[in-house]
Amino acid sequence: MATEIRVPTLGESVSEATVGTWFKKVGDAIKADEPLCELETDKVTIEVPAPASGVLSEITANAGDTVEPGGLLGQIAEGAAAAAAPAAAEKGEKAAAAAPAAEAKPAAGASSMPPAPAAAKLLAESNIAADQVDGSGKRGQVLKGDVIAAVAKGITAPAASAEPAKVAARPASSAADAPREERVKMTRLRQTIAKRLKDAQNTAAMLTTYNEVDMKAVMDLRSRYKDIFEKKHGVKLGFMGFFTKAVTHALKELPAVNAEIDGTDIIYKNYCHVGVAVGTDKGLVVPVVRDADQMSIAEIEKEIGRLGKLARDGALSMADMQGGTFTISNGGVYGSLMSSPILNAPQSGILGMHKIQERPVVVGGQIVIRPMMYLALSYDHRMVDGKEAVTFLVRVKESLEDPERLVLDL
Repeated sequence: MATEIRVPTLGESVSEATVGTWFKKVGDAIKADEPLCELETDKVTIEVPAPASGVLSEITANAGDTVEPGGLLGQIAEGAAAAAAPAAAEKGEKAAAAAPAAEAKPAAGASSMPPAPAAAKLLAESNIAADQVDGSGKRGQVLKGDVIAAVAKGITAPAASAEPAKVAARPASSAADAPREERVKMTRLRQTIAKRLKDAQNTAAMLTTYNEVDMKAVMDLRSRYKDIFEKKHGVKLGFMGFFTKAVTHALKELPAVNAEIDGTDIIYKNYCHVGVAVGTDKGLVVPVVRDADQMSIAEIEKEIGRLGKLARDGALSMADMQGGTFTISNGGVYGSLMSSPILNAPQSGILGMHKIQERPVVVGGQIVIRPMMYLALSYDHRMVDGKEAVTFLVRVKESLEDPERLVLDL
């Protein structure tokens, strides 16, 4: 009896996913709950566990295929059927190998394989369709040498039809450069990031205001108490706890920065769910610290640590990434001195933190060296006026330069 491997529920508002890497191949023995493959949604990457023990007898959705919740990914065989699966696959392979070469060779244009990247470029440059060339590669794939041979034979493009030709996504590379390029399909997460960022630019009246903050008070406080803090709370005292707390104080005073536009309505959020942008090897994700305004700095640091680990492990759930009302992006960890962050729509504000750098500043009429950081607030000018944006950034600056205000809720 075979057990079906189905696409699990992907979360609210997620209707499809792309099959990523299969960790097993047909004929492999598997155990219940063992990861079988990855599914990439527009927000997270999830692993699909084996619903039962046995042998992977069939894969119906290959890497790169788009699937929906409940869709069939493959089947697991058990007992005699499990033992027969690898043998049947081996028998099929031997039969295919014994077939006559002439029978195995596909006719021109009959290949199920797309042309090799270098061949595709040369086809475009020569204005020749792939189905006009006999492929010599695996499963009839058209290779660069096949295109060169076709051009030498004088094969030309067919007469133009009434159907309009497809427009190339980009100019073709030269024949010399094409072999040195690599074309890789964008992951669903990267496609979504690109779309959301562009939509934010096209929709919002985005503007950025800047300020700088003297980090000496926070750094002194952190240096004084970091060992005691870590010993008591089991987490390191970083800068994000201070910044998140400073942001929630400012959001309470300036609720427009914590609101969003919905059609002709404004939705004011009487809570602060702060998104923290985290860079991973698969792209930027923004897990959310919920009700950050009701947390202590220690609680915020613990939650950020938990979410950051999940993000790096690719284990964030949909719930971890939904419902944010404001975002903080820390480009300083990568060495950024100044940048203009892009809004995380439909939010009306995002705060960019940057590298702390010692600079000469004037304090009390004297030039002194202080650890300074540039702050950047990008905001939706449809929702937030310039005065509100500047005031918000000044409040964040005041809280960080006098961190006792955070403790006293001033």
